[in-house]
Amino acid sequence: MKYLFFLLLCFGFSTAARAQLVDQHGEPLVQFSGMVLDGTNSQLQPVPYATVLIKNDGRGTYANLEGFFSIVAHKGDTILFSALGYDDVEFVIDPELEDDKYSLVQLMTYNAIDLPEAVVFPWPSREHFKLEFLAMDVTPELQTRASENLSADKLERLQETVPRSGAENSSYYLRQQARQTYYIGQKPPMNIFSPIAWKQFFDGWKRGDFKRKDD
Repeated sequence: MKYLFFLLLCFGFSTAARAQLVDQHGEPLVQFSGMVLDGTNSQLQPVPYATVLIKNDGRGTYANLEGFFSIVAHKGDTILFSALGYDDVEFVIDPELEDDKYSLVQLMTYNAIDLPEAVVFPWPSREHFKLEFLAMDVTPELQTRASENLSADKLERLQETVPRSGAENSSYYLRQQARQTYYIGQKPPMNIFSPIAWKQFFDGWKRGDFKRKDD
């Protein structure tokens, strides 16, 4: 009975494992993982936060700070690797792959192009802009209203009530990641030794920022 129970248990595990290797349509899946490295020189530095996209599927992921990525794909899928400042690279998973796991070290080539500066005007030419600007009606009432809308108090109230857009959330996330990357391998500086932080503290103390709101 013990051997029979052991065989049934092993059979159940093997069945569950096989069930995890196919999708809802019965197509085989592959755990596709690896590293994205900079192959421009012989140092092979990781390419952090490179985008890993499965073409014609709309799914994807991105590499972490060390260039590691992992995603579930199908056999025969075309994987597109892209990163800012690098040439795009495509890789096709072997349709005849027998294993359900595949590891890859993908090299990317650095290719930065500096585009010329472009100035966009809402008028056909600078002359039209000058004419419209000189003819603009700027009465004292409009000046007062513009000053009120751009005051620090008004902008602070709007910041508390208006939700962040997708671009602002992405910028905040990237700034947090950049700060972690900047101080990687070392301790970040303590603001207690920063004269700028002390000045901001004293300025806030004079303004009454630290007073209780119910006072």
